[in-house]
Amino acid sequence: MLLTIRTTHAPATDLGYLLGKNPARAQSFELAFGAAHVFYPEAGDDACTAALLLDVDPVALVRGPGGTLDQYVNDRPYAASSFLSVALSRVLRSAMAGSSRERPELAAAPIPLTARIASVPVRGGEAFLRRLFEPLGYEVIAEPLPLDETRPEWGMSRYFAVTLSATRPLSELLTHLYVLLPVLDNAKHYWVGDDEVEKLLRHGEGWLPAHPARELIALRYLKHRRSLVRDAIARLVTDDMDDEEETPEPREGEEQAVERRTSLNEQRMAAVVDALKAAGAARVLDLGCGEGNLLRRLLKEPRFSEIVGVDVAHRALEIAADRLKLERMHESKRDRVRLLHGSLVYRDRRLEGFDAAAVVEVIEHLDPPRLAAFERAVFAAARPGTVIVTTPNAEYNVRWPSLPAGRFRHRDHRFEWTRAELAAWAGGVAARHGYTVRHEPVGPVDDEVGAPTQMAVFTRALAEG
Repeated sequence: MLLTIRTTHAPATDLGYLLGKNPARAQSFELAFGAAHVFYPEAGDDACTAALLLDVDPVALVRGPGGTLDQYVNDRPYAASSFLSVALSRVLRSAMAGSSRERPELAAAPIPLTARIASVPVRGGEAFLRRLFEPLGYEVIAEPLPLDETRPEWGMSRYFAVTLSATRPLSELLTHLYVLLPVLDNAKHYWVGDDEVEKLLRHGEGWLPAHPARELIALRYLKHRRSLVRDAIARLVTDDMDDEEETPEPREGEEQAVERRTSLNEQRMAAVVDALKAAGAARVLDLGCGEGNLLRRLLKEPRFSEIVGVDVAHRALEIAADRLKLERMHESKRDRVRLLHGSLVYRDRRLEGFDAAAVVEVIEHLDPPRLAAFERAVFAAARPGTVIVTTPNAEYNVRWPSLPAGRFRHRDHRFEWTRAELAAWAGGVAARHGYTVRHEPVGPVDDEVGAPTQMAVFTRALAEG
């Protein structure tokens, strides 16, 4: 099996320092299941390519003690699998760890990289391949391989030639390959025990907790051993929430700097409160409550008998509690409000049974691949009678000559939608979960580009109660 890694970072031969392998000579390494060879088919200042060729001995695997393959003829010498993951960890250990004695700064720096794997078994097809790598920022080219080039009528195999391109530290590319190659194959050639959970968490640090397919990755990586998968997922969820709360991005600052002239935040809050009143809601969720701007307004309205603010950031909840003066609040009002630490992309039974939920300027802070998890958590699991979502109208940004975050209103925004894009997403959500949806502008309406904020109001079908 063959893996090549190419860079055009100048001088490109620095790739040899990062890999710890001299471009001027080929090297071979003995492994328990065969041999690994590292060589450079291309080595120049403008471009450099390193190749890892793994020669697996299937006969030795079958005959040797602890062998797991029950046949002599198999695809292991030719297709990328857990054998290649092991070779990466043994032959390129320091590069995977992000360590380079000669080029320590470069080891931590993003550089243009292109990895090509000659043959990868993908159980799940091209869509699954993209589902794994595209959320990590890779451009993916998947070339399906025929069962037999001389017999086109036999059709295509489950193997792909895969090219992954991104600008990132080399250690991240190697780590992603180490974890995800066995996931694509949905198999491992060795016993999976508790230590594999530790490997998954260690090599998944910094990217796996936020990956939209992390549960499936854990399931396949741990060979469907449910007890190990449950342990890994529980720890990943905890790590994810801890990471998010350590670096909360205040949603108010940059957006308010842009929107101050139009008092847009006040208009937005008033529109949400009015929509909640029109829905006849008494028990209300503020999902992604931040520092409590909406909560303060809801508390002023006696009709809202139970108000629950939810946020993933402990610090934001502490600020909200302080601004609401919860400790000094009269008992009758204090009994109406609760603050909960939680994520909006996981099912939470504490959020079920409410009349309405407000999601104010929140969804644009989610990575697009996580919107499906948000949809499931809110519309399929919590299922409030009314859901009110506000988000920036990207079309209106042209009316502000300069934005602090460039083309977005806040540096933490992962996207900003046009009116048509919100309508398409909201319409799909409503159809999938038994809601109707209407759209309302918030703020001054421009004849050409609409209002600065767009609001979608979802109402659950009356037949469900």
